[in-house]
Amino acid sequence: MLATAAPLYDDLFPGGSHWSFVMRRGHVLRLIDETGGANVGMLMYNPENPLERYNMPDTLKNQHTFKLTKGHVLLSDMGRVFASIIRDDLGWHDTVSGTCNADLVEARWGRKTYQDAHNHYHRNGVTSFLNELAKYGLGKKDLTANLNWFSRVKTDDNGNMSYVSDHSQAGATVDLRFEMDTIVVLHTCPHPLNPASEYPSHPLRYQLFRAAPVTDADPCRISSPEATRAFANTALYHMMQ
Repeated sequence: MLATAAPLYDDLFPGGSHWSFVMRRGHVLRLIDETGGANVGMLMYNPENPLERYNMPDTLKNQHTFKLTKGHVLLSDMGRVFASIIRDDLGWHDTVSGTCNADLVEARWGRKTYQDAHNHYHRNGVTSFLNELAKYGLGKKDLTANLNWFSRVKTDDNGNMSYVSDHSQAGATVDLRFEMDTIVVLHTCPHPLNPASEYPSHPLRYQLFRAAPVTDADPCRISSPEATRAFANTALYHMMQ
């Protein structure tokens, strides 16, 4: 499903950091857990109309799932497909737990400022997202439920969620094929349910590829009637541009 074997771009993104960029349709974003134990928070927006953004409830209910894995699509709140998951080494990624904030990080791992630790200070997910959103004229009101790649949660009989440690191993990979131009906002801050005694800081390697053309029999496209309709909505959107 890749048109190019070698990456068009390759970079290592430190743990406890944030970044953003615009992914162009017809390209694949590969996420690689470089050392194991990573958590990668992600938000997505339409650069032409940032009011259109990733919709967690529709993504899950329309595909009758609690987890994300290969074959699933990531839906916008306009019923279109931002991206399709065309490779997944883990079989489970979280999109229900949200992200950590400054109070949670300080309470669990202590306060470590830039003055104390320079680039190794304790960042949190909310502030990281807001710092990146500001680059596109977006702010707190634009925060939505985020994805947590490489993280898994489980529930007990009472519905309480807990973090599954050691879920992701070094080299675990996810490929996202983008069906629309998309603002991608990332952070590598800890998962909010991570019980680690030390602040978790795991790097992410990300690579860009050109995607092969999407066929009518594409597994993501035909994975469900809802996905098929979302691909049709996306095609109509591009036709009218």
